[in-house]
Amino acid sequence: MNERVPHPPAASSHNGIYLEQRGAGPPLVMLHGWGLNLRVFDILASTLAADFRVFAVDLPGHGRSTATRLADLEPLLDVLPSRFALLGWSLGGQIALRLAAQTPARIAALILISTTPRFTRAADWSAGLPAAVLDGFAEHLQRDYRRTISDFLEWQVRGAMAADATLAALRATLLNHGEASGAALRAGLELLRVSDLRSVLPSISAPSLLIAGQYDRVTPAAAAQSMLESMPDARLLEIRRAGHAPFLSHAADCAAAIRALLEQPQAASCDA
Repeated sequence: MNERVPHPPAASSHNGIYLEQRGAGPPLVMLHGWGLNLRVFDILASTLAADFRVFAVDLPGHGRSTATRLADLEPLLDVLPSRFALLGWSLGGQIALRLAAQTPARIAALILISTTPRFTRAADWSAGLPAAVLDGFAEHLQRDYRRTISDFLEWQVRGAMAADATLAALRATLLNHGEASGAALRAGLELLRVSDLRSVLPSISAPSLLIAGQYDRVTPAAAAQSMLESMPDARLLEIRRAGHAPFLSHAADCAAAIRALLEQPQAASCDA
């Protein structure tokens, strides 16, 4: 493994999508969650850049991306390597799942952090939250944008280890790189409300790593356990005392598990 040294990012924008690239080696693309931006991955990206070429992406309407629709992310594939590992967190995990199902030849490996195939509860899906939770966020967004985002960040870390430090890191992400637009937030909530990706899970052939937090109140660990049973080549890391952002509270554990996946022969067949 390479010596751990800082890797400053190189920024660029393509089709209205802002991204930062750092490091060298097999490519790894990172997609963040609802309401945040690529800065949330700084610690993880800097660590993994010692061994991989890391692309951190601002989702449309978030951070410094000027594209407005989440579907606008697809043209980004034109400027990425022909084959890469893909990491998604929360909403970014659902987008990563869609990309892995739609373009399987492009995805060498898949890492899903705090991801669920269906966010809302259903008669046949107990590992979700009541739809009223999302409806409440949508209603509160109309009245008090910043308070709603603040409450969501606090919800992500509640009950987890290092909650104060993790919450401070999430808030710094917004202060240092830019907030999401109201339209993007509403679109993201609607996507989470209607998405049900359970049917695509058996078709995900890429080696996959599911990382879940024991105390995640946003996407319960039971969702990852269900995904594990449906995906052909997946493994699960459930991190004790972690909340919705385990890559911040347990950065070393997450980085080690991601490296172990990407160093497999099946996952190592990405473009260098």
